[in-house]
Amino acid sequence: MTRLTVAQALVRFLAAQHTERDGVRQRLITATWGIFGHGNVAGIGQALVEFPGLMPYHQGRNEQAMVHAAVGYARQSRRLQAHAVTTSIGPGATNLVTGAALATVNRLPVLLLPGDTFATRPADPVLQQLEVPYAGEVSVNDCLRPVSKYFDRITRPEALIPAALAAVRVLTDPAETGAVTLALPQDVQAEAYDWPEEFLAERTWTVRRPRPDAAELDAAVHAVRAAERPLIIAGGGVKYSGAEDALRTLAERAGLPVATTQAGKGVLPHDHPCDVGGVGHTGTATANDLARGSDLIIGVGTRHTDFTTASGTLFGPDTRLLNLNITAFDAHKQAARTLVADAREGLIALTEKLGDHRRDPARWTSAKEDWQRRTDRAYVAPDEHARPTQTQVLGVLDTLVTGDDILINAAGSLPGDLHKLWRARSADQYHVEYGYSCMGYEIPAAIGVALAAPGRPVWALVGDGTYLMNPTEIVTAVQEELPIKVVILDNHGYASIGGLSEAVGAERYGTDYRLRAPDGSFTGPPLPVDLAANAASLGMRVLRARTLRDLREALADARRATVPTCVYVETETADSVSGAPPAEAWWDVPVAETSTRSSAVKAREEYDRHVTARRRHL
Repeated sequence: MTRLTVAQALVRFLAAQHTERDGVRQRLITATWGIFGHGNVAGIGQALVEFPGLMPYHQGRNEQAMVHAAVGYARQSRRLQAHAVTTSIGPGATNLVTGAALATVNRLPVLLLPGDTFATRPADPVLQQLEVPYAGEVSVNDCLRPVSKYFDRITRPEALIPAALAAVRVLTDPAETGAVTLALPQDVQAEAYDWPEEFLAERTWTVRRPRPDAAELDAAVHAVRAAERPLIIAGGGVKYSGAEDALRTLAERAGLPVATTQAGKGVLPHDHPCDVGGVGHTGTATANDLARGSDLIIGVGTRHTDFTTASGTLFGPDTRLLNLNITAFDAHKQAARTLVADAREGLIALTEKLGDHRRDPARWTSAKEDWQRRTDRAYVAPDEHARPTQTQVLGVLDTLVTGDDILINAAGSLPGDLHKLWRARSADQYHVEYGYSCMGYEIPAAIGVALAAPGRPVWALVGDGTYLMNPTEIVTAVQEELPIKVVILDNHGYASIGGLSEAVGAERYGTDYRLRAPDGSFTGPPLPVDLAANAASLGMRVLRARTLRDLREALADARRATVPTCVYVETETADSVSGAPPAEAWWDVPVAETSTRSSAVKAREEYDRHVTARRRHL
């Protein structure tokens, strides 16, 4: 037995947990993020000091951002390694909710350790306690229940043993992973207990690769052989499984086009003959035309979100679906034929069973070449001395990066432009969080990615709206000397939602960053806000680019930089197009059914037209 406090035992336990997949063993929880307050400073905080060197610590500035950084780390680590996040009680704990939702939606592991109110209730209420008259055991941490894949509150020291084991089981389960929460009352954290050595001993958790059921595999092979115009839609599950080679082999041997979701983009390099680009509302014309004409959609590691399926309008009534997914819940979506298995193992089995069944890729080659020409037109500017469009910024970056660079984005108009146009050169270059599409994700996620991939250029691409949501983790990058590159594209408003607002008859109301005009409308000049100066005040080296030529020099400089560097560029205003081709598929955003404004009436007519094309695959 070893006598330790609960917090000390938890730190010791976490440091001893490892994952193993394909014979590669590595530590599971490699660091803890924390902001300390009265709910955790005497518990987890003291435990981290008690065992110097056992658990690396990262100091955050915002609790939500700490979770984003941990999620970025887990995604870059392909879910085989993760970070823990500790907070105080009250607002520190509730600030975790958005990050936890993002992690769970995206099936990415993160361990949350929020402080909680006293289990023994020596004073009731205590500072920051939520009083619930009908339930004395409820605290604000219960907000984390619906966004956690596992939740427990440790009210006795000995309860930590089963709870900690259950927490790691979920973190390492590729079919069940997400945010895991262990709520830690502040008095229990500091309480001593005699811990069995078995609890503190090193433990290795095998990350399973389940193989497909024989009957499901035979049925899947029959479906693929019978299809005349099949299309693979590859999602993030391909990356987390490390199944890129298996996917490429199947696509090449069977002559199958591969379209990708936001999470799956990059599973094949952009110049691979079978890659046809992004699919869905933000996808390419090439991929979407193939999807509309396909008789079989083979989903691999995808959740089939509304952006992927164009809100149910992309696939025809005669299209059938086959879903290969490690999670049965996702495999059964769209009433698909299922192949529940690890993506790599399922693809290998499918390839072996199919044998030589090659189709001619000529049916999409010319369409892909045409889309590349459209991309070139969006990327290239005729005037090097002009202010660039958003897509021209991407075009300049495209000329500078290699497969080592990693691009991070999450919200606004950039995800659409990137999904359509970006030429991914490696499997992990494209890092767009679009399951939760959380503004403010990019900068902290870049920190997490930089920790997971030291030495590689990491770019956080943010609009002005996203930057204003969550810039504070710049201070963490400066403190930890992480040379992330933050590119701020300032168009003075919410460009994406402004365009959507106009499309649904809301006339861009409340989407511009402008001074008020005399009539009260937001039609005055842009706000006198200097985002570049703000980034500099937080410790970043800042490069301002006013023209395309300036931008080219600034981005090249930033890529070489060994300190956190920001490139600030003012692009077109929020009511201008980004320069990308328009949406190639629909997205369902309900429009007012009745209105006195002609813009809303017209938008409703367009909405009703699209709704009739929706198909439910039952």
